[in-house]
Amino acid sequence: MASNVNPTVRRRRLGQELRRLRELKGMTAEEVAERLLVSQSKISRLENGRRSISQRDVRDLCNVYEVEDQRIVDSLMQMAKDSRQQGWWHTFGDIPYSVYIGLETDAASLRVYDPQVVPGLLQTRQYAEALIAGALPETAPADIEKRVQVRMRRQERITAQETPLRLWTVLDEAALKRVVGNRTIMREQLEHLVEQSQLPHVTVQVIPFEMGAHPGLNGQYAILEFPDAADSSVVYIEGVTSDLYLEKANDVQKYSVMYEHLRAQALNVEQSLQFIQKIAKEYADD
Repeated sequence: MASNVNPTVRRRRLGQELRRLRELKGMTAEEVAERLLVSQSKISRLENGRRSISQRDVRDLCNVYEVEDQRIVDSLMQMAKDSRQQGWWHTFGDIPYSVYIGLETDAASLRVYDPQVVPGLLQTRQYAEALIAGALPETAPADIEKRVQVRMRRQERITAQETPLRLWTVLDEAALKRVVGNRTIMREQLEHLVEQSQLPHVTVQVIPFEMGAHPGLNGQYAILEFPDAADSSVVYIEGVTSDLYLEKANDVQKYSVMYEHLRAQALNVEQSLQFIQKIAKEYADD
């Protein structure tokens, strides 16, 4: 059904198939661009799923690649049509990280490392409000509320009765000690973190300061994996003005290995739970 179509994932799958057809034809993106009188960057954006693709684009590319099987052409044309539909997040207007939300919505598992704050999927509403207001001081209250609503909606992947998102989070101690909002908000946030970590599909680990240098010092990142084997894993790195998506197998492997080192150096699950509870109590005692 159209309502269940994820346009972001459809664009990725379509882009991967178009890249495969181009490579089978032995053509470079530059050669295809010259044939269609478009820029090479457009071909690249179509293939990496970052740009909406029209049925006309698909038809023109299939002609260049000399695809003779009409069933393949029809299938690609349908994917292009589906990819232009809107996901639930589009009802909130222009969301800067809408591509990521589309990927997260369809992911089977998510591994997150965050050195500064509690990840969005595990945030309380008050923590999210204070965090967004502090990180984006020039943002209007209405826009802050919109971002908070989107964040709360994203959390439905964690509470879903069927096929909930498998979430593994590694936090630096700084994320627990940084007072976002006030100490009451922090206590409630850490208590919520403990509560969510009891879910069978949610795992939380903490890297304490005393661990010293570790592979996560380069910054936050997330690794998304998907239920369909045809969809390659994605490493997501959030930026201030633009985000970075890494899909090459070698890049994903490097970040996956780094994540394994983080998990190994972090406190185990039980120790992490006790560590979070101890800090939450400190907030409550003040």
